[in-house]
Amino acid sequence: MTDLKSADERDDDFKKCRICFIENDTPQVVVGRGNPLARLMVVGEAPGALEDALGLPFVGRSGKVLDELMNSVGLDSEKDAFICNVIKCRPPNNRKPTKAEVLCSIPWLYQQIELVDPWVIALTGATAVESILGIKGGITHLRGEWQHWKGRLVMPLFHPSYLLRNPSKAEGAPISLTREDFFKVRNQLEMFKKVL
Repeated sequence: MTDLKSADERDDDFKKCRICFIENDTPQVVVGRGNPLARLMVVGEAPGALEDALGLPFVGRSGKVLDELMNSVGLDSEKDAFICNVIKCRPPNNRKPTKAEVLCSIPWLYQQIELVDPWVIALTGATAVESILGIKGGITHLRGEWQHWKGRLVMPLFHPSYLLRNPSKAEGAPISLTREDFFKVRNQLEMFKKVL
């Protein structure tokens, strides 16, 4: 219970945050959703319009794609994962976060990682990959390949919004590849459970 209380207290800190340069009329701090004790953390870029309105990450069209992909490999996004973003507030006009915004926001993400203490982190999209791994571009070449970061396994994935723009379900298409990547994540989590 101590971990849950700490996570709740941290949520309150996030909601009071005003340290980055994102200027919105009514900034909504979007902390996360799912299980704060999960062994899988899924990290995206930033909240979109619906996420900003509801205060939860990945609840719009991209979130539906993410949930469906996870469900298709036997992962429940509410029980088996904690889902959050690098940036906790929606950038104006849904633009990509600036480097300054990432630098201001990344300490919050590091604290979330420390509190949740996941075995595996799935990074969706180039912004999440660059923010955590420091690797620019090349998500097409990185996705599906295990990376290591601070003693944790990290799986780069296509962002669900990219999958919405590339909806083919044919073998070898981005949706099929992302499902394969989530199978790797699930299988790795199962291996950890057997060993630990």
